[in-house]
Amino acid sequence: MSDIILYNAHILSIDPNISNAQLVAVKNGKIIAITSNDALNDLKRKYTEIIDCKGKTLLPGFIDPHCHLYAFAEKLVSLDLSPQNNIHSISDIKAKIKESASKCPSGTWIRGKGYNEFYLAENRHPTKNDLDEAAQHHPVKLTHRSGHAHVLNSMAMDLAGIAMHTPEPPGGIIERDIHTGEPDGLLYEMGDFLSDHIPPLDSRELDRGIISANRELISQGITTIQDASYSNTIERMNQISSWYQSGLIRPETNVMLGAKSFDEYIRSTSETRPVMNQFKPNGIKIIIDETSGTLHPCQSELNEMVLSIHRAGFQAAIHAIEETAVESASIAIAHALQKLPKKNHRHRIEHCSVCPAPLANRLSMLGIIVVTQPLFIYYNGDRYLKTVPENQRNHLYPIARLIKSGVSVAASSDTPIVPGNPITGIYSAITRKTDTGNVVLPEEKISTDQALRMHTIHAAHAIFEEKSKGSITPGKQADMVLLNADIASLSEEEIKDCKVEMTIINGEVVWKYSVSY
Repeated sequence: MSDIILYNAHILSIDPNISNAQLVAVKNGKIIAITSNDALNDLKRKYTEIIDCKGKTLLPGFIDPHCHLYAFAEKLVSLDLSPQNNIHSISDIKAKIKESASKCPSGTWIRGKGYNEFYLAENRHPTKNDLDEAAQHHPVKLTHRSGHAHVLNSMAMDLAGIAMHTPEPPGGIIERDIHTGEPDGLLYEMGDFLSDHIPPLDSRELDRGIISANRELISQGITTIQDASYSNTIERMNQISSWYQSGLIRPETNVMLGAKSFDEYIRSTSETRPVMNQFKPNGIKIIIDETSGTLHPCQSELNEMVLSIHRAGFQAAIHAIEETAVESASIAIAHALQKLPKKNHRHRIEHCSVCPAPLANRLSMLGIIVVTQPLFIYYNGDRYLKTVPENQRNHLYPIARLIKSGVSVAASSDTPIVPGNPITGIYSAITRKTDTGNVVLPEEKISTDQALRMHTIHAAHAIFEEKSKGSITPGKQADMVLLNADIASLSEEEIKDCKVEMTIINGEVVWKYSVSY
């Protein structure tokens, strides 16, 4: 009758109609029963796999509705220049580059990711001169922790065609020497330009990165992800589809399509579109950027972009950080809804970093979903406390305010921008603590139950999958995670140390502590 039974568990189903259950039975990847241990003998058969949870806590699998799988894989096979890897100065960065250059032939690209100028002793970005001192015979490309800035050395700039008179692409900035006008290697919002001019990682390196990314995801109890990359094209979607089909990535994967490729997708044929149904675009990604001092795209252009997505029956997912960008996103969505009313549109604002109460109320009235990142408080909170102006800091990642206003809020990681462990995200959401123990807007703390829902059922709702995922409910997909402790009854500080013991996707155990499948 059952393929697999987990019993003797403390089940936090996230389903308000289910409580005090101890046993979950699964058949053909679906949950068929949630009941007491007494039903074990009735539900098992000769070949049923029986798992004794030994009183540990069983939750629905964590869902990450905003991460960057491709970039995550790239980071895992690039130089790790993050503070978590003891990179505290430009000298540390140069030492890593020199070491890499000594091990590979001249002309080989050296890539580094995750540097954070706030935590560097020099308190600045590296420049091409710094990188030239570390490697003159290798092109070097560094990517900022945010993914929105890059640094190239001289050889890399030559190969990318960036020189004194190179025009800046729309929304992009080429940082230049104030006296000579010569580019200094620092580029803002030019990821697309660089993708067109710099060769990608070869397939073997990328596969190796995906294998490592998969291991991290399943070990953290993540059973579904959504790649929210603006750079996603039809070709990229097919690449991710092939990783999933071949088993290199086990969490079920939804993919957003970048707005720049949306028209191409609409015009494409069934032969060129991604081959698996779940790899049709689940959201169209738009970025609102203010790097140049003005909104890009402008309001009228954004209105038309969102309306086009809305009319085609897709979900708009708008990257908006500053209050002006969040307001602009809400105006564009309101414009689309006025032209073509639709109740269950589920258009999203990604990040929603600065959001005063009146704006939160407006998002609620429009039915906009917010997909935010509690992890940013933990990893970036100290920088926020020192650098974000008080008038903005008072409205920074206001999760409690958004929930109170009636906004559906889902939690995500934005990995590889920060490490993506959902347990740390839950801890951050309920404590508002940074990794050094400082607190950012304590009035925006939420309960453990609210934090769990943000990482499960609300995340499922954000990707239109709440009917099949997000809770341990009969008929839903058997995606579950076993924790070593009852996260709902732990103290705030104990939650941070909670560990994943087992991850189950579609009724299959894909990871156990100290064992990888």
